[in-house]
Amino acid sequence: MQVMYSVVGGKVHKLPMPQAESHVLPGIQWGAFEELLTPAFWHGQAWQHEKLGSYRDLRLGRTLAEEVAACMLGGFGMKAELGLAAFARLRDQELLVGTPTAEALEIALSKPFVIHGRTLGYRFPKQKARYLSACLAQLAALEFHVSDTVLRDRLAQLPGIGLKTASWIVRNFRNSSEVAIIDVHILRAGRHMGLFSQEQEPQRHYRELETAFLTFAAAIKVPAAMLDGLMWDYMRRLPASVLVSTSTRKLKGNVPSRQRPSREHPQAVLAPARPHVRGYRADRRPAEKLSR
Repeated sequence: MQVMYSVVGGKVHKLPMPQAESHVLPGIQWGAFEELLTPAFWHGQAWQHEKLGSYRDLRLGRTLAEEVAACMLGGFGMKAELGLAAFARLRDQELLVGTPTAEALEIALSKPFVIHGRTLGYRFPKQKARYLSACLAQLAALEFHVSDTVLRDRLAQLPGIGLKTASWIVRNFRNSSEVAIIDVHILRAGRHMGLFSQEQEPQRHYRELETAFLTFAAAIKVPAAMLDGLMWDYMRRLPASVLVSTSTRKLKGNVPSRQRPSREHPQAVLAPARPHVRGYRADRRPAEKLSR
């Protein structure tokens, strides 16, 4: 058995975990909690953040239509400031109520945005406006009193929405642990542990990857919604030098000391980025990337 100590709220807490050599899933060892990106590491980080109340409020919008718009307007490496500024503009102009025309959305998205003193333009406003208008028009016809996975699959059939964006919408709006957002950050973390193979890609194997992730979350007893948010937030902030290899977990020398809680000397948990955008709330100003 290995024991992790952490200081949260000024108090020392203790978390016993299986020994590093034992298996959390077939072929995947728990690893040591102080080794970055091991199952034990994620279990320990989730345990600490659960005590802090992190990664709980994941909504971007106040209604499903707003959530759809926020997720569609972000992602694909879009700067958070720009994606959320576009979302805020459409909402403030009441273009996310009812069925706005593609033309009205395009006009709103085509105007430049001034963010931190810089003038930026939204990428592909005509295409995004067309997709968003079509989605909002079809949204009212969807049956919402269905399971999270059924709702996700129905959203994925709307114009401009794939499985990842649909999962993002459902995970955020319903705080669902029945779906997972498999993006590049989750993919890297899963490959590092051996949870995903190098050949598996979200474009062709999304459901297989999602099933593996949900199985892993259940195995370490962490809600999938929380684990996804935590894992995404950590992975996007790690320097490239840390992610030198996806075939080994022996990264002790590369782990920043603030992310390595000691067995003998407990220390405070690394706080999530503020705000981390997938946990962004509509009344907060973003400062990071909408990378999904």
